[in-house]
Amino acid sequence: MVTSEKSLAPAPVTATAAPAAQAPRRRRLSASAPTLTFIGRRLLSSAIVLLGATFIVYMLLAYALDPLEDLYASSAPNKEQLIEARIRLLDLDTPPVIRYFKWLAGVLGYLIGRGTLGESWVTGQQVTDLLASAIPSTVQLVGGATVIAVALGITVGIASALRQYTGFDYSVTFMSFVLYSLPSFWVAVLLKLWGAIGFNDFLADPTMSTTTIVLLAILSGLVWQVLVGGDLRRRLVTFGMSALASGLVLWGVLASGWLLDPSLGMAGIAVLGIAAAVGLTAMTTGLQNRRALFSSLTVVAIGVALWFPLKYVFVIDGFNGLWVLGLGVVAVGVGLLVGRLYGGPDYGQSMRNAAITAFVVAGLIYVDRVMDVWKPYTNSSYINGRPIATIGSQTPGLNGDYWVETLDRFTHLILPTIALILISFASYTRYSRASLLEVMNQDYIRTARAKGLPERVVTVRHAFRNALIPLATIIPLDIAALFGGAIITERIFSWSGMGSLFIHSLGARDADPIMGYFLVVGTLLVLANIVVDFVYAALDPRIRVNA
Repeated sequence: MVTSEKSLAPAPVTATAAPAAQAPRRRRLSASAPTLTFIGRRLLSSAIVLLGATFIVYMLLAYALDPLEDLYASSAPNKEQLIEARIRLLDLDTPPVIRYFKWLAGVLGYLIGRGTLGESWVTGQQVTDLLASAIPSTVQLVGGATVIAVALGITVGIASALRQYTGFDYSVTFMSFVLYSLPSFWVAVLLKLWGAIGFNDFLADPTMSTTTIVLLAILSGLVWQVLVGGDLRRRLVTFGMSALASGLVLWGVLASGWLLDPSLGMAGIAVLGIAAAVGLTAMTTGLQNRRALFSSLTVVAIGVALWFPLKYVFVIDGFNGLWVLGLGVVAVGVGLLVGRLYGGPDYGQSMRNAAITAFVVAGLIYVDRVMDVWKPYTNSSYINGRPIATIGSQTPGLNGDYWVETLDRFTHLILPTIALILISFASYTRYSRASLLEVMNQDYIRTARAKGLPERVVTVRHAFRNALIPLATIIPLDIAALFGGAIITERIFSWSGMGSLFIHSLGARDADPIMGYFLVVGTLLVLANIVVDFVYAALDPRIRVNA
């Protein structure tokens, strides 16, 4: 066979190499187009759903609420004139369908800055003003409660699943069902009785008898030995050590008068920071990863060293929440930098651990500064030695700097936040436990164990992510629904949020604020459904939003 010289010559280099190099960019562009199409399609369908829902709600309100009901029962001599005036004010002569489209035109105009969401005929305030005051109050109330409930619920649920059929698991299961079954109004009333009235009475003379301290120490030992578990010897050791430690701590707190003038101090921040650094490292990378451990401990040392200089920063004139946010960002940035400087083949783990530890230490320093104003706050004439509030979101007439206002908001948030946490915590615990148990029985988990991977790696890196998938459906929707306000909790604690706005408007037969309430909650719910799709895609690579 004769082969020509031309056929043996190498192929000439042509311009086709450039398009080949741009192929990844083309793939990225082509992949983004279906994603944008998916977002547009979901937004359009969500807008249609929201439009239909608002129409149904408006019609129900139009036929169920009678704004003239109080006038019909009136004995005023000009009763007929009052009825005619209110009919003209609320445009009740117009059919409800036409009134709905007038309201919708105002909403669409508001989106472009030329309309309004309506006006309360009872108070004369714009609905936008009512929402502007109610939404921040609700976020303040339910935001922290939701974050804490989700974090604690997932953590305890996973720990319960990893220790299935142990005393700890049975205890968590029992407490979860008890808390889940408790009515929220009953929990709120008990918190007001014992958490506020009882604790405030105790602060007048914070002392305990030796018998009470011993009984509380024994109870603490029993709880800890159940939580730790193990054989009989380990349980006895745990019981003895925890009972002794609890008794000493309780005696020290009462003897030193710490409850009357609490503080963490440099030592407290150091101890708690080191515990956070060691615990986080043990849970995520393992203590054998020295770079991650030392980077976290270095961040703790930096925070302790800056504890005293920061006291001069905290007293700057005009210090407010923006300063706190900026200092928090700086703390996380310092943690990332420290983790990067430690380097190593997997410096990302060091950066993550150091950043989280820095955030925790910064939070401890912030809490310690708030504690500094506890004594003058409780001794003020407005508080009169009873700091735990039972109603409202702030103390009327109280004036002070940023730290006094922060402590005042905190004391008003304690009881309603605990009430919301106790109810939500139970459901998140059960969801996370069931989800992780299902994942731990999958084939790829058995394969990971067969490869000899440590149990911590199997749990954290392989099982935990997939266990979050069912929770990804619940949490965004719960967060969106919470913007509707915790109606019962707000009513019991006299909290002026979205729930109170809805109840008051419904009682006054005021339709426009109710529609504004529903518009906010409905919009957040449909957006939360879209967020769920993207969270699914982030957690599970088998799911694509552009499918």
